[in-house]
Amino acid sequence: MAYEVRGVVARGKGQPVTVETIVVPDPGPGEAVVDVQACGVCHTDLHYREGGINDDFPFLLGHEAAGVVSAVGEGVTNVAVGDYVVLNWRAVCGECRACRKGQLQYCFNTHNAAQKMTLADGTELSPALGIGAFAEKTLVHSGQCTKVDPAAPPTAAGLLGCGVMAGVGAAVNTGGVQRGETVAVFGCGGVGDAAIAGAKLAGATTIIAVDISDRKLEWARQFGATHTVNSTDTDPVEAIRALTGGFGVDVAIDAVGHPEVFEQAFYARDLAGRVVMVGVPTPGMEVTLPAIEIFGRGGSIRSSWYGDCLPSRDFPMLVDLYLQGRFDLDAFVSETIGLDDVEVAFEKMHKGEVLRSVVVFEK
Repeated sequence: MAYEVRGVVARGKGQPVTVETIVVPDPGPGEAVVDVQACGVCHTDLHYREGGINDDFPFLLGHEAAGVVSAVGEGVTNVAVGDYVVLNWRAVCGECRACRKGQLQYCFNTHNAAQKMTLADGTELSPALGIGAFAEKTLVHSGQCTKVDPAAPPTAAGLLGCGVMAGVGAAVNTGGVQRGETVAVFGCGGVGDAAIAGAKLAGATTIIAVDISDRKLEWARQFGATHTVNSTDTDPVEAIRALTGGFGVDVAIDAVGHPEVFEQAFYARDLAGRVVMVGVPTPGMEVTLPAIEIFGRGGSIRSSWYGDCLPSRDFPMLVDLYLQGRFDLDAFVSETIGLDDVEVAFEKMHKGEVLRSVVVFEK
């Protein structure tokens, strides 16, 4: 029996989203249906709407979500009906060349549901990041369901599904921030603030936040930034060096994904320091750096895919830290909204007025 539910759809490039009837099929082998309880409004969803990911319209948006498994298909053993889960877009295959090397966080063949959700007229939908969680129910591969402690509210837990995990992972997993190190984070939206929180968790002693918005810099302080730099009126590279004895930071994280910002991060690090790009650039952007500078500064330049996370390992750990009061997921939630408010939430996010708007589903 298929389910008819309400969901947020992007029908064409740049068009305002619409709330429409979505048909969700019964789960097939390896699949699960999840009753979505909350889903964050992530910038990636806006990228989908703007055609910045691909042109496979119409999209069923939403991917940063938590909910309860309501049905499972044949052969599913990792979750059962009634399990409280955070949805993820890295359902590792266990068979690709990355998985065979024991690097599951880089899985190159992640699983998605085989069946398609559709509009009422049968038009197939492309779910954002294989999830499509701006809907009362969604169909996913069972491997996209990560069980966590149900004591964590879905408004908080769901944020681990994308932005918060990307930021924390950029600092802890990709950047390898260690106790006593210095860190600079460029861009203090949801991902950047999560990177700041991750650096604090890892024991960084100096955490420098860089942004062009004083409002965002104030948010950054709430997550653990020890210093802030507004790069509209201050050279961030010089400011960071001045705050680190003239050397630069051990880890510089670009949470913007813009060539100019990446260059600032590159020059703001110490010799043998690490540069991490977690912000997503647009197609066509290019970075040009002198080869002698790349060689002479040593260290590493790395991109961070989903915070190089392994959901089965990282989601439960971060939920536990949240429940212990050591990781404030609630602070990322600027407002809770309904499905009909997603387009307005995109506008607020674009203007930098919110960290996260979270869609809450009334049950």
